Amino acid sequence: MIVGTAGHVDHGKTALIQGLTGIATDRLKEEQARGLTIEAGYAYPDPPPQYGDVTLGFIDVPGHERFIANMLSGAAGIQAMLLVVAADDGIMPQTVEHARILELLGVTRAWVALTKIDRVEPARVAQITQELRAWLAATPFSGAPIFPLSNTTGEGIDALRHVLWTTASDLSQGGASSSAAMASAGSGRFRLAVDRVFVKQGAGVVVTGTVRSGQLSSGDRVKLLPAGLTARVRGLRCQNRDVETAKRGDRCAINLSGADIERGRLERGDWVVAERSRVEDRVRLDVTLKALPETPELTHWMPVHLHHVSAHVTGRLSLLEGEVLAANGTMLAQLVLDSPLQTVHGDIVVVRDQGARHTLAGARVLDVAPPRRGARKAARLRWLSALRSILPGASEVPSIDELWANIDDGEGIDLDALAANLDLPTETLQASAQRSGWQVIANRATRFAFLASALMSLYDQVLNCLTAVHDQEPAMRGAEIDRLRRMSAPRLPPDLFRPLLERWVAQGTIVQHGPFVALTTHRATMAEADLARWELVRPQLAASPFEPPRVRDIAQRLAWDERETRRLLHNAALLGEVYQLRQDHFFLACHVAELADRVRELDACSPVGATASDFRDGIGCGRKLAVAILEFFDRVGFTRRIGDGHKVIRGDMLFD
Repeated sequence: MIVGTAGHVDHGKTALIQGLTGIATDRLKEEQARGLTIEAGYAYPDPPPQYGDVTLGFIDVPGHERFIANMLSGAAGIQAMLLVVAADDGIMPQTVEHARILELLGVTRAWVALTKIDRVEPARVAQITQELRAWLAATPFSGAPIFPLSNTTGEGIDALRHVLWTTASDLSQGGASSSAAMASAGSGRFRLAVDRVFVKQGAGVVVTGTVRSGQLSSGDRVKLLPAGLTARVRGLRCQNRDVETAKRGDRCAINLSGADIERGRLERGDWVVAERSRVEDRVRLDVTLKALPETPELTHWMPVHLHHVSAHVTGRLSLLEGEVLAANGTMLAQLVLDSPLQTVHGDIVVVRDQGARHTLAGARVLDVAPPRRGARKAARLRWLSALRSILPGASEVPSIDELWANIDDGEGIDLDALAANLDLPTETLQASAQRSGWQVIANRATRFAFLASALMSLYDQVLNCLTAVHDQEPAMRGAEIDRLRRMSAPRLPPDLFRPLLERWVAQGTIVQHGPFVALTTHRATMAEADLARWELVRPQLAASPFEPPRVRDIAQRLAWDERETRRLLHNAALLGEVYQLRQDHFFLACHVAELADRVRELDACSPVGATASDFRDGIGCGRKLAVAILEFFDRVGFTRRIGDGHKVIRGDMLFD
């Protein structure tokens, strides 16, 4: 259990920690000279024999308002609060603010140390005790035990020490020592926020912080954000002991090794994350915002200071459900940052005023990559509400499976984007979705989850679009695949539309002719006059299969109007008789099928695929036309350009 002090300056926090543990947490010369805590200090005493191998750590945070940023950095790892109030002063501004900050960070367990009782009369102790109980009753710390004590005489310290060790032992046996403040929806991959960097002689660079999620072992490789460096874990210490593995909630020191690891390139606010983590810089965060009871009204687009673990940036509040958030109110909002943060779903951001003098609110991160448009649309707010349903509560972490029952989405869920938001493997989300009855459609690196009803609705929309196309363009062989996607499911990635189309074609209602899709009942044909003309044009194209004459050349040979000739060829393309490979070049479908076979052969013989030069030499045309043909195949999804080559990605696509 990690216990953090909280309270006003000069109320005896550091002296109390020394009395409880025998360890002086003020390590800086300036702190010792001024008798004032500036940076957070740490104490990990050895457990008394009767408690066995139990960890009880203390984080001593600064009390002065000038060092509130340092307090927030230290408080990020706290699992229980030790509120320190001097009997001669009573409840002071920093007493309230510190308690509120820990409330925002999700801490609910607390004890109160009423210090300096040797300086006041018993009546004063009783009065302050009553005031504390009345104030705490309106907070999550209602009923917190109050221990009157003196750091000078030692009175009352033994009783507090006994309670702390007993609680730590009980929590250790129950396995519930981690606070919800440090839990994300799925616990995620390893993340540690750096609050201190130093060089240890003979070891190298060491970073310290509290493990926010996942676990880490000696020898693992990690990424350092935002620098993007990679490193190897040379050694680990947790709670001041050498260990092989660090887990969520541990206070940890990591000895890093690597060619690029230098002290000057790492600083407070950086992150150490798992090598495969997808955490990255974010400048917009959708959050659920909770204003404190003492907060004045929060208004849309007001400038604020934002504290995320050890990092501190400025930005603005964009309220999504109104223009004003009243004291003690809750609202969905977006944080627009002036500098990036590295966050995931469930992280807590403390919001302070523009002058960095008062704490205003707490924000729980819902989405780290919100769209730039449509932030206030009803569908978007419903999605954020679903993400809010898996935020950790005060005592437990919800299962990711709970998310799917709260989603009302007809266009599918991007599992890769959601996995990046939660910092979980996509495979974990896919398994969760399937357990909850969702269907997963995958193609290459893209995976979406759909409700069965959503897939049926999408299928119906495709049928309706095809019916409309056939009614409006009866001579057309069908709708081009990408055109059909844009009409029926514009938000769906092209990579996913194709496997869905294959499903629907297998059902027998839809047929595919190369890049065209049609209802099986549709029959396209030309008018009689155009059919007669087509019989004259077809031999012109067949005479030169891989370099047919241009439209103007055909028109001149047949003494026709060029515009009418072009219209005829367009109609032939709609029927699938020809393909328009570029502005003035139409190829017979059978010849395009032969060209596709040539590309397949070149792709099979070369690791780079079909290149323009090899393709040109193979069919005997000019380079410009060869490039145009290959670009056509890319456009219809038959191939994909990779470097100088074109790789076949839909080998089963037919063109005749």
